[in-house]
Amino acid sequence: MLVTLKEILDIAEEKKIAIGSFNTPNLESLIAILGAAEELNLPVIIQAAQCHEDWMPLSVIGPIMVDAAKKSTVPVCVHLDHGETPEYLQQALDMGFTGIMYDGSVLPYEENLANTKTAVEMARKVGASVEAELGSMGKRESGTGEAGVVDETKIYTDPDLAGQFVADSGIDALACSFGTTHGIYLTEPKLDFDVVRNVRAKADNVPVVMHGGSGVSADDFHEAVKAGVRKINYFTYMDKAGGEAALEAVNAKKGPVFFSTMSMAGRDAMKENVKQAMKIFALMD
Repeated sequence: MLVTLKEILDIAEEKKIAIGSFNTPNLESLIAILGAAEELNLPVIIQAAQCHEDWMPLSVIGPIMVDAAKKSTVPVCVHLDHGETPEYLQQALDMGFTGIMYDGSVLPYEENLANTKTAVEMARKVGASVEAELGSMGKRESGTGEAGVVDETKIYTDPDLAGQFVADSGIDALACSFGTTHGIYLTEPKLDFDVVRNVRAKADNVPVVMHGGSGVSADDFHEAVKAGVRKINYFTYMDKAGGEAALEAVNAKKGPVFFSTMSMAGRDAMKENVKQAMKIFALMD
């Protein structure tokens, strides 16, 4: 069933768990994620990211995501991840997305706030929810870079500023920077859970979103959830699991190699990886 981001985060808050939010840049990942959620009977967020537009246009995958969510047996939010322009946000809303994220984290505070307020106004017209970001997880979105080198663009979220930002913008969820990074981790992440706790305290218990979830230990995930994280973005290691399974399927073949064989192997591996992640986020393991 299709629900809004706020509705699904209300479920997370009531159960004191985090909901997994997974990117779906292809049909195999969409089938894998919804299959995992239905097997575990857990709510889920499926999302399209603006940075994946070259992989899979929103105009193609978006309507498929909305239709699949409506037919699912579990609550599903269809969400736009890291939307950067009003036009792209509106495109998602026009398709029936029930959540959008405006990412102005690299902008000056006042510009980020003004643009976020515009996003909230857009979303409210169609009953959708809004996530925004304060602080920055750094510029190496793909996880590339040199191990041990400090990324000076990484800025931890200021809880006092977060409280003002949430009150002034009217958002439903806040992505915070507390030590995670997008992509493959080059070194073990050092997470500051006090940032999460203090943001919640200063911002009227706003649901905190954790970006850069892939590669974090189960124990750290549990601590994040206990601190108040209610949405966890997870993609890179799911994608990696699918890629490795597809490669294994190719290497195992002695005759012709078929794309359908590769895609099914990748789909099944992603589903198992997502199930493991969802269990951790829901404190089921």
